[in-house]
Amino acid sequence: MERTKEGSASGAQSMTPTTSSLIVCSLEEWGTVRRRMRIMVDELVEADPGLQVLYIGPAVDVPHALLHGARSDVWGHRTEQVHPRIRVLRPYKWLPRVVGPFADRSLGRQVQAASDRIGLVDPLLWINDASYAQFAVATGRPVLYDVTDDWLLAPLAPRQRRRLEEDDALLVAHSDAVVVCSPDLARTRGQHRSVDLIPNGVDVDLFRTPQARPADLHPGPVAVYVGTLHEERVDVPLILDLAASRPDLRIALIGPSSLSAEHEAALRGVGRIQLMGPRPYHLVPAYLQHADVVIVPHVVSPFTESLDPIKAYECAAAGRPTVATPVAGFRELGPPIVVADAASFSGAVSAVLAAEPNEPATPGADVASWRDRAQAMSDVMARIRTQGAR
Repeated sequence: MERTKEGSASGAQSMTPTTSSLIVCSLEEWGTVRRRMRIMVDELVEADPGLQVLYIGPAVDVPHALLHGARSDVWGHRTEQVHPRIRVLRPYKWLPRVVGPFADRSLGRQVQAASDRIGLVDPLLWINDASYAQFAVATGRPVLYDVTDDWLLAPLAPRQRRRLEEDDALLVAHSDAVVVCSPDLARTRGQHRSVDLIPNGVDVDLFRTPQARPADLHPGPVAVYVGTLHEERVDVPLILDLAASRPDLRIALIGPSSLSAEHEAALRGVGRIQLMGPRPYHLVPAYLQHADVVIVPHVVSPFTESLDPIKAYECAAAGRPTVATPVAGFRELGPPIVVADAASFSGAVSAVLAAEPNEPATPGADVASWRDRAQAMSDVMARIRTQGAR
């Protein structure tokens, strides 16, 4: 049976200090594109003046980098101090995981060495990257497993799937707390244990404050998508269909691309579709605010059903007319969010464009802030610290 405790801390004035040190093993890069893990870390550090953080980003795949001539990726800066109390490490992955447990052990040793080098005292382990499962459990320290995407539902090679299933099961069984961001993840990870549901949030003030129109945004009409371009999330054929149905419409895709070469070429082959790359987080609201329509052409699949898309909170806060496919996070939202399936998506976009222009809406009280979510995460960390190591 699913057992879920939803974290909520609306109106909290301050955060209870959680721990003197924290190791965060994340699937997300630490960069200008701020996602859940980085935003949460920033909020926790701001609220707790004694907190020291070692943030572990995705490993540098040394064989892959050398094979493709990306030597700067190998020999660049691996450790960076991004804040007086936050250090970021990109460990080296010397061997592929197919050769056995050596690769994971090497990553764990590098994390431990970095922790020792900077003098972290009894760190709590916050695990988002399940490949650190063996390392986390072996330390005997308090472990929080934060599941933000259900990659078990994505197409994987059999060997990859088996490893991920083993790592995920180990963390679910042995972590002191399991945090999930969506109801679907609460259902799957909460079948045999209690989980804490801490959804995503938004910087309400940032997305509500009017910004100037970006100089590189076409004067219009323009549809804007903000987010990582990835086949598991973005419906590329649907974007192409929209472009074909509206020859007057420019489509701006803002965010890093992880698309296949074939899909990226197809998009770039349409002159009115711009792959603009990522933008710094503080500039993202400007693109949403000045879109004639915001689009969320996501694939509808079990994988996207497991998500709690951050962009849903951002669209609600920005208050611009938005057309989204019927995926989790958007189905429950009302105007100015319009939900349309693939067959009616282009028509819904045209209807929005034909309507009178909307003024940006003021977000309601139910738009949760990242500070609220960080408070909930802080409470979970404080709870498992008091329980002691397993």
